Amino acid sequence: MVTVTEPLGFNPFDPGFRVDPYPVYRRLRAEDPVHETPFGMVVLSRYRDCAAILRDPRSSSDASNSTMYQAFMAGRDPEEVFGAMAGMRPFLFMDPPDHTRLRGLVQKAFTPKTVENLRPRIQELVDDLMAPALERGSMEVIEDVAYPLPVRVITELLGVPHEDHDTFKGWSKELAGALDPDFATPDAVLERREQAATAFIDYFRSLIAKRRADPQDDLLTALITAEDEGNKLTEKELLSTLILLLVAGHETTVNLIANGVLAFTRHPDQVQRLREDPTLVRTAVEEVLRYDPPVQFTARVALEDMDVGGRTIPKGSQAIVLVAAANRDTEQFDNPESFDVGRQDNRHLAFGLGAHFCLGAPLARVEGQVVLEAIATRTRDLARSDDTPDYKENIVLRGLASLPVTFTPAG
Repeated sequence: MVTVTEPLGFNPFDPGFRVDPYPVYRRLRAEDPVHETPFGMVVLSRYRDCAAILRDPRSSSDASNSTMYQAFMAGRDPEEVFGAMAGMRPFLFMDPPDHTRLRGLVQKAFTPKTVENLRPRIQELVDDLMAPALERGSMEVIEDVAYPLPVRVITELLGVPHEDHDTFKGWSKELAGALDPDFATPDAVLERREQAATAFIDYFRSLIAKRRADPQDDLLTALITAEDEGNKLTEKELLSTLILLLVAGHETTVNLIANGVLAFTRHPDQVQRLREDPTLVRTAVEEVLRYDPPVQFTARVALEDMDVGGRTIPKGSQAIVLVAAANRDTEQFDNPESFDVGRQDNRHLAFGLGAHFCLGAPLARVEGQVVLEAIATRTRDLARSDDTPDYKENIVLRGLASLPVTFTPAG
C-alpha cells in the first residue's frame, strides 16, 4: 500500500491548521526548517534559527522595511490603506531608537516587582469571577474568566472608568486580528476593524482630555505627563500606545488562560499534580506558554543579507518566525510533545527574545498563575462540554472562541 503525503506547505488560513497546527510544524522542522513560501517569505521553525533572528539587531520589526510592503504601498495613500490608524504604528512594530524611547515610557508599570504588587487584586478579581461558576458546576472559560480578568486589570492600570470596561470588548476582539496580514482578510472584517480603531481613538481622545484637566494616579496620567514635560510622546504615539496596551495587554492573556484550561482537560494527570502541589503553578504556566503559546508566530525583516539555518535571507525579505514550532523542537526540549506542569529549564520563545521581549510578560504570568491555580484546586473532574474546540479566525493570536467546561466544585 502506498501512502500519499500532502505537499509540505505553510497555510495558516486553513481551518484545520488553526485547530491543530502542530503536525505541520513537526514536518517543517524535519523536512524544510528554512521554508520558502510562494510569496518569497521564509518560514523558520527550528528553535536555534528562531532564537537567532529574534536576537539579531539586523532583523527589523518594522514591516515598512520589507520589499513586499514597499511594493504594496507604492502609489497608495497611507490614509486610504490604514484609515484611522495611519501614522499610528505601535512601538511593537518599531525598531530602536523609537522603540526604545516609547517602550521605556511604559516599562516601569510592568516590572516583575510592580506586577507582583497587583497579585492580591488579581486574586480578588478571580475569586469574584469564579464564584457563580463554582455554584453552577460549569463555566464558559472565555466569557466567565479568561476575557474579563485581563481586560479588567489593564483598564484599571490605565485608569479607564469601571463602567467603560465592557465597552472595549467588541473593539478589542476586532483589533486582535490586526496582526494578521491584510491581504487575506475579507473587506467586511477590515471595515469592522477600521470602525473599532476609530471608536478606540475617539474614546481615548476624550479620556485624555479628562485626565489633562483632572490627573489621576494611573498609567494614562503618567503617559500624558511624559508627553507634556518632555514632548516625548506625540498624540498619535500616545494613542497607538494605549491601543497596543489594551489589545496586547489582554488578548494574549485570554489565550493563555483558555489554552491552559484546554490542556488541563486533555491531561487530567497534570491537573492532579498541580492540585496536590500548587507550588508547581509557576512552572505550569510556563509549560502552557511553551506547549500552546498565545502568539503562534511573529515576523522580522532582514535589514541586510542574513545567513540563517544555512540559507541566506536577502535584504528586505520577511521571515516568519514560528515560535510555536520552536517551542516543540526536540533539539531544545526533552519530550516536547508532552505536557508537563513541572518541566524545568523551560526557555520557551512564547514571549520572544531580545529588544522586543514581551513587555507584559510579568503581568500575563501572574494572571495565568492565579487563574490556573484556582481552577486546578477548586474543581474536580474538569471536562470539556464540547468534543471539538471552537477556534477564532485569528492566525497570529491563535485562540479559542469558546471553551465550555463542567466540573465538581472541590469540597
